Amino acid sequence: MPRVHARDDNSPEPPARVAEDMLDAAICVDGGVQGLYAHIPFCAHRCHYCDFFTVAGRDDERSDFVSRLLAEADVVLKQLPAGIRTVFVGGGTPTHLPVQSLQELLLGLRQRLDAGGHQLEEWTIEANPDTVSTEVADALASAGVTRVSLGAQSFHEPALKMLERRHDPANVEQAMSRLRGVGITDLSLDLIFAVPELSDPLGVWARDLDAALSLDPKHLSCYGLTYEAGTPLRRRLDRGGVVRVAEEIEADLYELTRTRLASAGMEQYEISNWAHPGHRCLHNLLYWTNGNWWPLGPSASGHIKGRRWRNRPRLGAYVAGSGLSAIDSVEHLDEDGRAGEMLMLGLRLMEGVARERVTAACLTPARGEARKASIAQAIEDRLLQWADDRLSLTSEGVLLADSVIGQLL
Repeated sequence: MPRVHARDDNSPEPPARVAEDMLDAAICVDGGVQGLYAHIPFCAHRCHYCDFFTVAGRDDERSDFVSRLLAEADVVLKQLPAGIRTVFVGGGTPTHLPVQSLQELLLGLRQRLDAGGHQLEEWTIEANPDTVSTEVADALASAGVTRVSLGAQSFHEPALKMLERRHDPANVEQAMSRLRGVGITDLSLDLIFAVPELSDPLGVWARDLDAALSLDPKHLSCYGLTYEAGTPLRRRLDRGGVVRVAEEIEADLYELTRTRLASAGMEQYEISNWAHPGHRCLHNLLYWTNGNWWPLGPSASGHIKGRRWRNRPRLGAYVAGSGLSAIDSVEHLDEDGRAGEMLMLGLRLMEGVARERVTAACLTPARGEARKASIAQAIEDRLLQWADDRLSLTSEGVLLADSVIGQLL
């Protein structure tokens, strides 16, 4: 949700007023804007499964990019009322910025947030394990970053090679040690299962989970490998150059994840996310509960009360520009669209959706009755359930979440 797929089209530039309209809406929205997302597109290498907007080989533009993003933040944060609670700096690899530029970016955002009276509860930044030097850890801590999400992906070298990840498994522990050494203890690890071309996928994944848990992270995000359209990995799949892990094995890997992490005391709160009590990702919860957040930087997406938009994914044009980001596309959902989206996002959470919101979603004129019938059928099929006056996926329903939720859109 914080980022969108990189599509390089030649559609005409929307008028500047579109971005200004979004900001006007954000200034006036009931409940305010609770989150800020900043997209840093730079990477040392673009992994072949990644479909986010990233660039490699353009490091000479990093300093100008930071200046440009802070100028954009000036425009936004001088106008938004106080209320931002979470900041998420993603990418790309934010920690691929030179230390001086990274510090300039983070301190610059902090100063602007403080000047606007925003009281942060969480500040997350993404990092690759091999980029967290002592100097980087110090820069994060001095700016007030409270949470770091490390892209570990696997502790098995052949899996890392298949994913085109360049770090050594030992880098993960080193990075966590350095971050804890400067007082950042709210650490999350990203892991990927169902990696192809492994002789023992279940054994590899079991060892990955054990290796991750041995480092005592507060949070884990565990994703099945996806073959997104337009990526080199998808093209390999389509040519027969790689064979996807069988669905039944992927289901076994997911069930192993749920069982192993539950036994370690981690609570599954979303389809792909587990946390120790008190350590859920507050920023991502904004996405899943249809909160309001503002995007900074090329390709970043935002949401204000049913309006979703995506900034244009053009690094050169962005750095050369000024003011608000150019907007690539806007979606303004009608009542039925908002109802379907609320269910789609809310049912990703293990706690599900409150009964009154489900009832309202079944009263919309376009698809309300069909949605009501789909819910009844899913309950009969034991894929959805009512518990504590909330509708949620069953254990079997979680395995078929895409299909179940797709019926409700």
